[in-house]
Amino acid sequence: MPSIPPSDRSGFDQELIIRGGHVLTMDPVLGELPCADVHVRDGAIVAVGPRLQVQGALEIDARDMVVLPGFVDTHWHLWNSAMRALVRGDDAEHGYFPLTLGAGPLFTPEDSHRSVRLGLAEGLLSGITTVHNWAHNVRSPAHADAELRAMAEMGVRGRFAYGWGQEQPLDRPMNLDDLARVQREGLPSDLLTLGAAVRTPVSNPRGAVPIAVVSEECASVRALGLPLTMHARVGVVPVLAEHGLLGKDLQLVHPQGMTTADCALMAATGTTMTCSPTIEMLYAQATRGVIQFHELEEAGVLQSLSVDSSGASANADFFACMRALLWSHKQRFGNRQPLSARRLLRLATLDGARDLGLDRLVGSLTPGKRADIQIVRTTDLNMAPVFDPAHALVYSAQPSNVDTVLVDGRVLLRRGQPTRWDSAAIAHEATESMRSLARRYAEA
Repeated sequence: MPSIPPSDRSGFDQELIIRGGHVLTMDPVLGELPCADVHVRDGAIVAVGPRLQVQGALEIDARDMVVLPGFVDTHWHLWNSAMRALVRGDDAEHGYFPLTLGAGPLFTPEDSHRSVRLGLAEGLLSGITTVHNWAHNVRSPAHADAELRAMAEMGVRGRFAYGWGQEQPLDRPMNLDDLARVQREGLPSDLLTLGAAVRTPVSNPRGAVPIAVVSEECASVRALGLPLTMHARVGVVPVLAEHGLLGKDLQLVHPQGMTTADCALMAATGTTMTCSPTIEMLYAQATRGVIQFHELEEAGVLQSLSVDSSGASANADFFACMRALLWSHKQRFGNRQPLSARRLLRLATLDGARDLGLDRLVGSLTPGKRADIQIVRTTDLNMAPVFDPAHALVYSAQPSNVDTVLVDGRVLLRRGQPTRWDSAAIAHEATESMRSLARRYAEA
């Protein structure tokens, strides 16, 4: 069978077979296969198993590598990815919140486009194949279109959560008419879906929005049949429950400051929660400290994992996200409440797909699902020797170990090199945008 030469950076959509890897399917029936093949045709997984008999397909040699589903990020403010050039932790003047609130209103559609591309390119290098673009700086229809265009150009799967502009008055609804326009006109890629990010009705750094406005936004979004997402803060769950706003179509963000009653309400209504542990540890003091993954897990709330903002955390390392949650959990509970590597991997893949309503398509290497796959080398110095691949992925792996990434059967990364985008051009254009933004912000 023809093999793929190391120098091939063009990408390909042909039938292919991934040979001889340690396959972590994340499928509860198929389980873990120490030496197996994954057959891909027309963007779908056809079969998974040892020594598959396939003729004429291109081959990817995955010996000494781990094959697993692509990571599913469930909350990422991609528009401010390039702002890591300007953000300085939680500094009162140059911290994440003052800068996004102050400079966000100066973003042009092209700034948004370039920043989203930067974040997605870095995410793909980290094995992220599905993103939830939490777009809370949609200043105009042109800004929405620019972010969607960037997502389509980069070839990722994901949801675009249409939000508001950073200068949006707290007592006025977001642009619900334009949200309906985007739904009516259709998205620029069949890999993309649409949702809405709404503001929070309790105290938070961006200001509390009157519950009447939040209720209006939620009702309008639900009338369009679209899912909702909202940042959680202390006290938000009972307020939402009182106004009938919790539900299976609502995802809350940041498991901190939740009471036992809050967890029970979320579980009873099917409301989900995404955890952004790198950011939640960074801003722990402002959000009452601990990440309450365990409490929500015990209550039966569906949870997932997310980057949040690579502008604030300064990177989009999804392996680091898993480790941050692991260390946070270990600091709280030690060995009393174990959190296994395999549980973290499921959180980063199948549970993320469930949270976004995409688990019938992705999240596990199950025949019939779409081929969103990452392949990770185990022979790199920071990984070797590997006896337990799941443990190595959570405790040792870095984005530099990701060898190959497929989305919908298309190879977007091969031997660590992108096949469909120019990294230097993306970095240059994002840098130019931030230089211009910094000048405009200084003059404002």
